[in-house]
Amino acid sequence: MDSEETKTKKKQKEQCIINCLPSDLIERIFLRLPVSTLLRYIEVCKQWHKVIRDPQFITAHLEQAPRCALVFFPPESVQGKPYPSDATIFDEAWSHSTLAVPVIGPDDFLCGSCNGLLCLFTKTSTIKIANLATGECLHLDKPIKNLKGDHFSFYRFSFHPITKDYKVTHFLDEHQNYSRGTFSIVQVYSLGSDKWKDVKSSEVLSLSCVKNSGVISVHGSMFWLTEDAGASWKHAVITFDLNEESFARIQLPEVALGGYRRYWITEINGKVCIATGEVHKYRPKILADKLQVWTLDSMVDQNWSQTYSIPHTHNYYLPGPHFVHRDKIMVQGILCDMYLYELFGENCRTKLSNRVKALNFSPHKPDNMQSYMCVKSLVRLEAYKKVGILHGSKQREGWNLKKWEAWERGICKSEDAWKNLYELEQNSLALPRNLAIEVKEVLKHLPDEVIRQRITKEFVQILQQLPDCPQQHPRSLQRLNLVESKRDREKFIARSNRVKDMVKVSKEVCVDIRRALMCVLDHCKGTSNSADNISQE
Repeated sequence: MDSEETKTKKKQKEQCIINCLPSDLIERIFLRLPVSTLLRYIEVCKQWHKVIRDPQFITAHLEQAPRCALVFFPPESVQGKPYPSDATIFDEAWSHSTLAVPVIGPDDFLCGSCNGLLCLFTKTSTIKIANLATGECLHLDKPIKNLKGDHFSFYRFSFHPITKDYKVTHFLDEHQNYSRGTFSIVQVYSLGSDKWKDVKSSEVLSLSCVKNSGVISVHGSMFWLTEDAGASWKHAVITFDLNEESFARIQLPEVALGGYRRYWITEINGKVCIATGEVHKYRPKILADKLQVWTLDSMVDQNWSQTYSIPHTHNYYLPGPHFVHRDKIMVQGILCDMYLYELFGENCRTKLSNRVKALNFSPHKPDNMQSYMCVKSLVRLEAYKKVGILHGSKQREGWNLKKWEAWERGICKSEDAWKNLYELEQNSLALPRNLAIEVKEVLKHLPDEVIRQRITKEFVQILQQLPDCPQQHPRSLQRLNLVESKRDREKFIARSNRVKDMVKVSKEVCVDIRRALMCVLDHCKGTSNSADNISQE
């Protein structure tokens, strides 16, 4: 085996060989690597640090980074028990993460995701911008402190692809009274600026539509629904240009829609879409019939086309704002199961096919789940630290809020229980294995070859009853998310039951080994007595 010094020299030689390559080839290699790997490579040498920290490289890496689905569960109380916020990330293969997202605190609410940055509403006086991969966090002052009725759904986070500006927006009723359900001012904060800017709308808009139907950002503009009594849908789309900071209205298609309906605004493949479906009258969040999805083909001409018409979607919830990821639609069942369906069909007549149960997210409530598109990126927040409080990439696992101390204690108890289980597994096998060693030593002194082989064969059969000790269950240094914590408890219960069986079998094997040992000792004693008699004669 190579010594540490040999390994170090070998690694340096490999790095030297790579550095002999053209710089553009090194960059092309790095573009294929995940963010977690690149973050380790930054400290290797100055050349690599320069490549990875270059803004053009960061942009190029971001453009080809795989898009993931981030499922977020806000903090909530279920049957009187509080549950902290939680998130699960699905990769390109639809495998979900097992670890908690360190930058999301237990009381945080997710307001938006773009370019690997999360916008999080906190119960303090700040809005938190955090890099999902690097752990950097930037805290910005909210536009109004101690505002009664302030809600996370009134904040959004966007990016303008031309100006490269990140903007946080806040929908504010000019009377500061959210019970009215309307607003006429959008407050805008550009990262890097030093204050919020009020942009007034020429009309009063529906705040309840913002909260219930969602807000999306596409190509430098924000889109949401507002009420329109004169339209066939009773709604219209409002756009807000993030660069010009101007409002515009887009009419929905003139299609007669009946029944008790609900509307969602979403983005599919970079286009603005409206989803609508009949819902239960007394449970307005649950689909009761066909789901229709319309796509905005032209903002100038305000042309819409029907993209999907999906039958048999009853008893499902739709997570907003992004419920279609690539070729799959994400829905939530009333029993806290999340399903993925492949979208098949022609001319908008779409069937839900190949249903896959992605996860069970109980005890979270199904109507509180949110779904966002996200990436892992190298985008840095250091450029904006002059106007906010920047925390480095150190990812703390502990929750400092007193109300969540019980959760931390529960996590520690779980880890201690696993540790004790490993010890019990090892101890249950230690005694029969030690006895087996003693038997083998005694067998060496048995002169009768025939008897020794017979007892050895019996002894081997006894040892075959001894169960194998399972490998130690891998424990992560980071906190598991709630979905995986539930699975972890199930694994612990199953393994505990297996240990009970191990202990029972081990005791039975010990009894058999002791019998075998006594038999060997008796043969040894009998042989010794025979030898003594012969010597006396």
